[in-house]
Amino acid sequence: MNILILNGSPKGQYSITLQTVNYLMLLHPKHRWEVLHVGRRIKSLAKDFTPAVEAVKRADLLLFAYPVYTFLAPSQLHRFIELLKAAGVSAEGKFATQITTSKHFYDVTAHRYIQDNCQDMGMKFIRGLSADMDDLLTDKGQGEASAFFDHVLWSMKRDIYESAPTPQPAGERIPAVVPPSAEKTKGDVVIVTDCAPEDAQLSGMIERFRAVMPLKTRVVNLREYPFAGGCLGCFNCAVSGECVYKDGFDEFLRGSIQTAQAIVYAFTIRDHSMGALFKLYDDRQFCNGHRTVTMDMPVGYLISGDYSREFNLQMVVEARAQVGGNHLAGVATDEQNTDAAVNNLARSLCYALKNKYTQPQNFWGVGGMKIFRDLIWVMQGMMKADHKFYKEHDQYDFPQKQKGTIRKMYLVGALLSVPAVKKKLGNKMNEGMLAPYKKVLDAAEKKQNEP
Repeated sequence: MNILILNGSPKGQYSITLQTVNYLMLLHPKHRWEVLHVGRRIKSLAKDFTPAVEAVKRADLLLFAYPVYTFLAPSQLHRFIELLKAAGVSAEGKFATQITTSKHFYDVTAHRYIQDNCQDMGMKFIRGLSADMDDLLTDKGQGEASAFFDHVLWSMKRDIYESAPTPQPAGERIPAVVPPSAEKTKGDVVIVTDCAPEDAQLSGMIERFRAVMPLKTRVVNLREYPFAGGCLGCFNCAVSGECVYKDGFDEFLRGSIQTAQAIVYAFTIRDHSMGALFKLYDDRQFCNGHRTVTMDMPVGYLISGDYSREFNLQMVVEARAQVGGNHLAGVATDEQNTDAAVNNLARSLCYALKNKYTQPQNFWGVGGMKIFRDLIWVMQGMMKADHKFYKEHDQYDFPQKQKGTIRKMYLVGALLSVPAVKKKLGNKMNEGMLAPYKKVLDAAEKKQNEP
C-alpha cells in the first residue's frame, strides 16, 4: 500500500509529530511510505505544486501529521489544502486520516478542520490519533500509536470510514447597505481583515459597520502586511517575547492592534475556516506566548459565508474569546438580515465598552486555561514571559492551594460517613450550604431598602 505523509509541521524532519509516523514506519516496513514536508516547503509548493499532485495520485492513504497551532492546523497546512483544492487533483475515494501532537488544547477543532476538508474532496476519512507531545516516549503511548494504525488498516480493508455530511447548496448572500457615515470624535475600534478586492460582500459589511459605529474605526488588512512567513514553532519568543522573523510583526501587533479598545475580525469563510492568511496571523500571535494580553477587551466578528452550518468554526470563534477572557459582542453574517446583524454588533460593542461588560468563562474558557496553567507551570524555566504573566495575574489557581476548603471537605466527609450523624443532620446540610448565599441576598435586600 502507498501511504503519503503530509507533514504540516514547519519544522520538517525535526517535527515531534513526525516521530510517531517514523515509529509506525518501523512497525510496518511492508508498506511504501512517502513523506512530503508540506509545512516546510509551502513556499516552493505554492510556486510549483506538481510534486504534491503526483504524490497524491500515487497514494492509497493520505496521513496528515501536524502539531496543533491555535485551535487548528498550522497556517502552512491551511495553505497546502487551499492549493490542493485549487489544483483540481482527484482524491475522491482515497482514504485519509491524521495524527497530531499537542497538549490537547482544542485538538478537537483541529481534527474536525482536517476531516471536513478531506470530506469536501470526497476522501474516505478515518478518525485520527490525538497524542500528547510526550506520548511516544512511554509504553502506553507507543501502544496507542500502534493500535491506532492497526485500526486504520482494519478500516481500510473493510471500507469503513466516517460518513460525510450531505453537501448543501450555498445560502443566499444578503449584501449590506452602506448608509452615510457621521463624523466620529472619539474611540478606537480596529477591524482586522483579509478582505480581497473580489470580496464585495465582506467589503460592504465592513463599510456598513464603520458607518453605523459611533466610535472611530480603522482597518488593518492583512493582505497589506509584509509577513516573512508563518510561525515556525521555534520557541525563540518564549523568553524574550520577540519573534525570530525580522518583519516587525510582534511590534506591529502590540502597537497597532492590541492597543485598541476593541477588535473586530472580518473574513470570508474559506475551507471551513478563516483562510490561510488569517491563520498565519493567528499563529504569529504566538509571540505573546500563552498570555491573555487582551483580556477584558470586547471582540466581534463580521463573517461572510454559511456560518450557521460551520459548527466547528463556531466553536473556534467562541472558544477563542472564552480562553482570551474577551467578551464576544456578536457575530454578524450575511446569511439573513445583514444590515440588522451589523447594526446589532455595533450596538453590542458600544455597550460592552461603555459599561466595561465582561462575562465569566464557561467550560471552553476554564478548561482551556487550566491546560495552559499546568503547561506553563511545568515549562516556567523556558517560558519565562508566560510564567511572569501568570504569576502577576493570579492564573496559577491550583486546587491544592485551597487548603482550608480541603480540610472542611475532610470534616464533612467524616461526618457523612457516620449513619447516625448523617440522619441527625437531616436538611441542615443543605441549609448550611446556602448560608453564605443568604448573607449575600440579605445584604442586597438591605441595600435596596436604604433611603
